[in-house]
Amino acid sequence: MLEVQPTVEAIARVRRFLEETPYRPEIIEFDESTHTSELAARAVGVEVGQIAKSILLIIGDQPVLVVTSGDMKVSQSKLKQVLGASGKVKLADPDTTMELTGFPPGGVCPFALKQPVPVLIDRSMERFPVVYAAAGTPRSAVPVSVAQLLDITGGTLCDLA
Repeated sequence: MLEVQPTVEAIARVRRFLEETPYRPEIIEFDESTHTSELAARAVGVEVGQIAKSILLIIGDQPVLVVTSGDMKVSQSKLKQVLGASGKVKLADPDTTMELTGFPPGGVCPFALKQPVPVLIDRSMERFPVVYAAAGTPRSAVPVSVAQLLDITGGTLCDLA
């Protein structure tokens, strides 16, 4: 059964993580849900592409966190090529997402993860000076540049869309 992490704890974990970085972006909290790219874009007041959606995928038995623009779909063939993997790509279920990231689906922050998971950052976000990632809850966002996101996550920039 999915145990939803309290909002305060998730935001606090992300905030503590950001305090250890040189960037210190301000977390934005909303009254309305931001659990989809469309809802997040509406809440933030930006186009859907500026939302950095974080998706936990499983290839074989290997998890990978993919971060892409909210208006893009991840190409399974490109993902497999980047990872040098074969096998079925599937979306992680809510329990696995919570277990590995510490965040609920719709609120997965691409950093401050509970378990170490490889992070792939899609180039589609480079067209924006700032993108907005979930800050650990489906009612939050944090503005970062793609360069900052790469630095904060230790992720790899690649073409996945």
